[in-house]
Order: sequence, then C-alpha cells, then structure tokens
Amino acid sequence: MSAFKARLGEQDVAVGNIFCIGRNYAAHAAELNNPLEDEPLVFLKPTSALAGEGEPLRLPDYSSDVHHECELVLLIGKGGRDIAEAEALGHVAGYGIGLDMTARDVQAAAKSKGHPWTKAKGFPTAACLSRLAPAAQVADPQRLSFELRVNGELRQQGDTGLMLFPVAAIIAYLSRIYGLQAGDLIYTGTPEGVAAVRSGDRLSLKLEGLAAAEWSVL
Repeated sequence: MSAFKARLGEQDVAVGNIFCIGRNYAAHAAELNNPLEDEPLVFLKPTSALAGEGEPLRLPDYSSDVHHECELVLLIGKGGRDIAEAEALGHVAGYGIGLDMTARDVQAAAKSKGHPWTKAKGFPTAACLSRLAPAAQVADPQRLSFELRVNGELRQQGDTGLMLFPVAAIIAYLSRIYGLQAGDLIYTGTPEGVAAVRSGDRLSLKLEGLAAAEWSVL
C-alpha cells in the first residue's frame, strides 16, 4: 500500500481524511488519567502517516516514548453531511485493524502547553492499517473483538461493545461537524494496555475473523 492508498479486499482505494477518536474506551482513559468526554474527541492524521501491512515502522528521532494503540478502523464508502445514526452503517465500505502510533512524551509536552498533538500523532508510519474487509461481512460492528501482540505477548484486547461512542454515533457526529467523503478513514479509539515499543519489536494485530496484519519496528 502506498502512502495514500487503503486496500479494500483486492482493490486500492484513495484515502481522504484520517479521523481519529480519542478516549473512546473508559479503561484507556483511566490508565492515562484522562477525563471522559461528552462528545467524541477528534484529531486528525496526515495521509503521509499511513503504513500498510508489512511496512517497517520508523520511530521519530524526536521521541523516546512511542506507544502502540490498537484500534478498529473504518473506511467510508459513501460520503455525506448530517448522516442519521440509523443510516450511518450504510456509509461504511470496509472494516480493518490498525495502530494509532503515539509519541507519548511529545503529546504530554504539547498538552501541558495547550498545543495541538499533531507532532505526536502524525509522523510517517504513525497510522498503520491492515487490509480492510468489505462491510457486508460485518453484521454488527459493536460485536467485534480484536487484539495486539508484541513479540508474541498479548498487550491489548478490544471489545467494540465497550466503546463509549459506537460506530454509528461517530459517523453521524463526524458528518455533522466536518462532513465525510468516500475514502475517509476513521480510527475508532483504543482499549487499555497501551505501552512503549522499541526497535526490533514485532507487532501482530488481529480483528476477529476479518483481518490480521503485522509490523516490525526498525
């Protein structure tokens, strides 16, 4: 996958925006001592941050504490504005598994100054993405499980039923505030268990019966 493409089945899809949802699992918010939000907490990554399956992960030289965050990822197939929650899932083209790589020390410094998080979230290979399964294969996106193993050791387990803002609500919100277009990706938030990665680590992700991918850290 090139820096600006996602893989849906055997088809390449041009990526538009990359929306990410923060603090969407209560246990993850708690482990970082963050408050829960009244509405989805949204940040963006540049398309240049994308890393496809097997692409080596490069840690930024300005950080000494880069964390993995394993997440369910959506690909929007049909854009729109003011999408109703009842119709939202019909706008999804595919589901995959990904990593929101985060330079935690840089993020903490930015937050302390009231600055944006982009430097902590937008470096090359900070948005890892598996091949996406067609949406028709998913009966209910709130009944999915996923996991991340680092060097074979289980680090994160996710249950989408524990999302504070479910998939349909996220899509409706993003369409109302920003508008959505075909090719947009949505990283839906990470469960607890985030931790630092090191050079030489192997990260293996699995989305229940739908997708699997692996990355190695240079």
